[in-house]
Amino acid sequence: MSESTPGSTGPEQPEAVETEQAETPAPDTDRAAEAPGNSSPATDEGAPTDEGAPTDEGAPADDDGGAAASAPAAESAPADDDATAETTPGAEETPSAPATGTPRPPKPSALAPKPSALRRPTPAAVARPGAKPGADAAPVPAVPPAALDAAEAAAAEAFGRVDDDGTVYVREAAGERAVGQFPGVSTYEAMSLYVRRYLDLVAKVALFETRLSSADLSVREIDQTLAKLSEETAEPAAVGDLDTLRTRVEGLRSVAAERRAALEQERQAAKAEAVEARTGIVEAAEKIAATDPAKMQWRPAGEELRSLLETWKESQRNGPRIDRPTEEALWKRFSHARTAFDRERRHFFADLEQRNSAAKAAKEKLVQEAEALAHSTDWGATAAAYRDLMTRWKAAGRANRKDDDALWARFRGAQDTFFAARDAENAVIDAEYAQNLVVKEELLAQAEALLPVTDLQAAKAALRDIQERWEDAGKVPRGDLQRVEGRLRAVESAVRDADQARWDRTNPETRARAEGAASQLESAIEGLEADLARAREAGDARRAEEIETSIAARRSWLEQVVRAAEETRG
Repeated sequence: MSESTPGSTGPEQPEAVETEQAETPAPDTDRAAEAPGNSSPATDEGAPTDEGAPTDEGAPADDDGGAAASAPAAESAPADDDATAETTPGAEETPSAPATGTPRPPKPSALAPKPSALRRPTPAAVARPGAKPGADAAPVPAVPPAALDAAEAAAAEAFGRVDDDGTVYVREAAGERAVGQFPGVSTYEAMSLYVRRYLDLVAKVALFETRLSSADLSVREIDQTLAKLSEETAEPAAVGDLDTLRTRVEGLRSVAAERRAALEQERQAAKAEAVEARTGIVEAAEKIAATDPAKMQWRPAGEELRSLLETWKESQRNGPRIDRPTEEALWKRFSHARTAFDRERRHFFADLEQRNSAAKAAKEKLVQEAEALAHSTDWGATAAAYRDLMTRWKAAGRANRKDDDALWARFRGAQDTFFAARDAENAVIDAEYAQNLVVKEELLAQAEALLPVTDLQAAKAALRDIQERWEDAGKVPRGDLQRVEGRLRAVESAVRDADQARWDRTNPETRARAEGAASQLESAIEGLEADLARAREAGDARRAEEIETSIAARRSWLEQVVRAAEETRG
């Protein structure tokens, strides 16, 4: 049977096994080989035999384990005889060998206290303020057994007894049960070994109670630790109030169930949050994929999709796990959105490439035509041809940026060559026409002096003379052509307007119509005056008033017609 190591809490801290193994004395074979020469009482009288001792599972390495490991420093191990008696599990099962020959001194490893010789911390020791969480347990020298908690030990001893042959019994509700045999030692020494084992179990239960209420244990750790404690307290090779200890372990099941329920609730909440986050990623990807390709900004959209994919991967690596069907359904939607985006992007850029190729071909043809006209001296027709080429260039669309820029540079170069030659030619011509401009500006000064027109006949004669000399002066520089021509057109328009106004006044038809209208009005007035006289003789005041009003209106019209007739006479 193997002996439980103090401070063990079961499967929740397996890494501490290496520490305990490092502190364990020499292998069983060495201890067994040295047994014949060892003069210690344990080898002379035989090691105690355990019945149903629990298996060693390793010491805890967490915060509570640090307090548990440091507690034995404040408590004592058994005396040298007890320390020698508590050998490794293999040594405990090795039959005692007779002491023959000269006793050999014990090995140094046999003198060092083993972890099983140290008490597990009590609940009070676990909660001690001075304990450093996470501190590694260090080997400590054996201390006198008087340092043990006498009250706890005495209370535990009350549940056991030792026979004359060294067999140790424990009293339980089901009856008395033998837990082991430790012959050749005193009753106190035999009992203290199994009492310490009971106190170790008490410390394990207390430690689990503390961790269950404070530590962040997983459901798996809770279940495994409960199973281990139930196994170790079923029929332990220990002496103490085992029934009460089992009741405490059973009581922890309800607390553990509440803890499991809380952890499950937290897990479900974290899972729901993770599902919501993943759904947000999927919906964002679907929104991008549903965007109209004509309005899509492909580069930013692609970068956003890559960022969403990285977020998805990060959620898988570090986020809460979600159930496989939900994750597969969300991933299917996400993958479908990415596939749709990639498909539309390929179609868009394939169409764009096709349009770019067509535009490139059309613009190459335009460039060839422009380069063919670059050295033409037919200035007017070629300039018109270049304007048409520019219109066709704009209608051809855009090619690839690099190709479009190169083609435009060639097209623009051909234009610049032609217009530079034309401008040089015009500069020579403008120099020749500079003197003509001086002559025409003098003629303009003479023409503008005719305004405003006061003598129409004289103005018309002077303007005809100026126009004849204007044509004889010849061409002017192109830059001044519109300016001087516009000034002459203004003078011509003013003289023409004056002539038209005079004609309107002296038009015979207008004068005849005015005189006829005046004659008719005079006849109407005479008739109305006769009617007025008759109305007055008849005493019809109302009729007389109406006739007077009509006579006044016609006399007003007559005055206007006579004035117009006089204007037509000049």
